[in-house]
Amino acid sequence: MATKATIYKASVQVSDMDRNHYQSYELTLALHPSETEERMMVRLAAFALLADEKEGSEQLSFSKGISTEDEPDLWQKNYSDEILLWVELGQPDEKRLRKACGRAQQVIVVNYNDKSDIWWEQNKGKNSRFENMRVLRFPEVQVEALAKICTRSMQLNVTIQDGDMWISGELGECQMTPMWRGEQ
Repeated sequence: MATKATIYKASVQVSDMDRNHYQSYELTLALHPSETEERMMVRLAAFALLADEKEGSEQLSFSKGISTEDEPDLWQKNYSDEILLWVELGQPDEKRLRKACGRAQQVIVVNYNDKSDIWWEQNKGKNSRFENMRVLRFPEVQVEALAKICTRSMQLNVTIQDGDMWISGELGECQMTPMWRGEQ
């Protein structure tokens, strides 16, 4: 019998002073049996960092993700079902990136462990041809701290200022410093 996903609920208050985006979100996240809490919390941090309300668009949302090959971890579509933003976690292969860049207006790959530095060095030449793709990196030690504030029912406050993120919840707080690879 297959193991089912574990459901997490998150009430997230985002105060993004860099983009003047202030919003509360009630989110449901499914932790796939093959997924770690670290990865799930990176999805949540990426959501908080990238969420906004575009006119004529659905809000950024979690897809079926890890269990579905044709969907990213997060995406934003317009009302015509065109993909505006495709967010992929980890170190995807070239075939998956080519498909994502062909289907979406913008693609963001989120690296979240130290192994991703090797992936970046090995693939930055090939990946540079994807003009609608950017790569974001969260330091692994910060991801580990983020996972420590994870609970099945979370109330999180996320403040973003000068490119840094502060995330606080019932079990503590952590600081995240997302870095856009290849950009100064």
